[in-house]
Order: sequence, then C-alpha cells, then structure tokens
Amino acid sequence: MGTLLIIGLLSYLIGAIPSSLWAGKVYKKIDLRNYGSGNLGATNTFRILGWKAGVVVGLLDFGKGFIAAFYISGIATGAIPTVHSGWETEVFVQIYAGLMAVVGHMYSLFANFKGGKGVLTACGMLYAIEPISISLALLVFLTVLFTSRYVSAASIIASIMYPIFLLLLRFGFDYAIDGSLMVITAVLAITIVVKHRSNIQRLLNGTENRIRSFSPAKGRINEEQAGQGA
Repeated sequence: MGTLLIIGLLSYLIGAIPSSLWAGKVYKKIDLRNYGSGNLGATNTFRILGWKAGVVVGLLDFGKGFIAAFYISGIATGAIPTVHSGWETEVFVQIYAGLMAVVGHMYSLFANFKGGKGVLTACGMLYAIEPISISLALLVFLTVLFTSRYVSAASIIASIMYPIFLLLLRFGFDYAIDGSLMVITAVLAITIVVKHRSNIQRLLNGTENRIRSFSPAKGRINEEQAGQGA
C-alpha cells in the first residue's frame, strides 16, 4: 500500500506541472487561465500563444503521462501482489500511475487545482504501455484535426477509436493486450467524451471553434471566442 501511495503522489506531482501556465508567463507574460477557454492545455496554448508554444506544451503534457507510466510505475517492481488473476500487475500499476498524472494535469496543485482536459497526458500514459494502438489513435487524431480543424472532434474520435484498436489487436491479430488496459481505456474514452459534452453540443449546433490557421499570428482567438475553447 505504501508503494502505491508513493507512486500515486509522484505521478500526481509530475502531472500537476503546469506547463501551459509557465509557457504563458515565458512567452507573453500572461496567465492562460484568463484567455481563450481558460484551460491549461496544449489546445488553448496553441490558440493564444501560437504553434511553437503549443507544440512545446503538447510534448511536455504527453511526457508527463509517459514518465509516470513508464518510469515512476517501476518503483513497484516486485513489491505489489497480483491484483486480478486475469490482469498483469505491471500493466495495472502503469495505468494507475498514468491516471494519477492525468488527475494532476486536470487539477494541478500548482495552478489552484485548475488544468487541462488531460487528453495528451493520457496519450503519453497509453504510449508507455502499448505503443501500436495509441499510435493508430494519434494518426486518427491528426487526420481528423487537419481535415476538419476541430481539436475537440479529433480528441473525441481518437479516444473512441483507441479501445477499438486494442480489441482488434487482441482478437484480430492475437496481440497480448492485458484485460485491465481494455477496461480502463474504455472508461477513459467515456470520460473524455463526457468531458467534451459542451464541445459536442457546439459541434452539433455548428458553433464550435476551428483552428483557423497553424501560424502563430492567425492561430489566436479573440475575446468573443473566449469561453468556447476545447
């Protein structure tokens, strides 16, 4: 139990690093919580600060989930008994560490418990556990993003496709995909969809914001769009 608490705390603290908040201070000396959607994530960073800052923040957010699941979870090696007869303990602990990083990203101790929606941090966690299916999901994300320019639509569709890719790998190509990963990612996909329910409504109404341009000057949104970000 003590080992799990340590892993959870360290993972949360890694996830809680407010990379977008710091980027706002460094690039423009602004608090991103007061601009755009108010979310401390890569999407809002991209819109307000431009693509360079958005890419940096995106990589850092992705890295937080990867570090938690790939490295911090290793503290538990040999220290935790099997959780479920059909689940691998190592994978279960990786998921636990990664999810704690996602929680840290969404509710950061260093940003008055505000944060982003956790999609990229969750991607980093999943890439550390099983890179093939998450790479396919990322390909879906990029395809939807560049064809529609809706970040929210890309996030929702990719999150739904990910557990489907896991099922295809396990039952269609006989990959050794742990049962706990399929269960958790299905729950994660539902959570991401629920988290984007306001975006879904705007997509249905035709009022969701698109990324107008991938250049820094045109990628920002104005104050009238402030409350409508992904």
